[in-house]
Amino acid sequence: MGRVRVRQHVNPLSQKFQVPASIPQWEEIYHNLNRPLHLDIGCGRGRFLFKMAQVQLDWNFLGLEIRKPLVEEANEWRDRESLNNLHYLFCNANISLENILSSIGEKCLHYVTIQFPDPWFKVRHQKRRMVQEELVETISKFLIDEGTVLLQSDVEEVAIEMREIFDRYPQFSRSNDWLEENPLPVSTEREIATYNKGEIVYRVVFQHLSR
Repeated sequence: MGRVRVRQHVNPLSQKFQVPASIPQWEEIYHNLNRPLHLDIGCGRGRFLFKMAQVQLDWNFLGLEIRKPLVEEANEWRDRESLNNLHYLFCNANISLENILSSIGEKCLHYVTIQFPDPWFKVRHQKRRMVQEELVETISKFLIDEGTVLLQSDVEEVAIEMREIFDRYPQFSRSNDWLEENPLPVSTEREIATYNKGEIVYRVVFQHLSR
């Protein structure tokens, strides 16, 4: 796979990222819309989902990414492999997630991953962080009962903040403080690089409670 050079950080609050995403015709994207859907928010170069889609052929996978060149490149990989259970969409998730999921269907989510989001270390920039209360509310609205959310970061402060935001919602339950092993069969590039440096991955899993 080639590598498109793009900026590592983009400001999600800038005006150009406030435009709602263009919604595709999902029946033209996925061979079978009835498969369970795994959503990866902030999918980066998309290699995690690219591998997941080949490991779990009975699932559909959707990656959302704010850097358009990465989305275009990832969809090219998908097309080369003729994967009919995978799609990448250019968008600002905090602007477009509800419209995207509404277009797919009620309770369409089965698994959600948010992995190694931009930490935005400076205090004045922390409002740019991906996990906001509105995002959690949207995930809850579309996630099936007993659906799963996996959060990962190599920055303890960011991981704690994400965990605390999900903890505010009684419809989400976690059974651990930090999970040592990744419950998924594929690791992200950042996860592998973190372990190779001898550093820690802070990981937590939430289950969506039936109501």
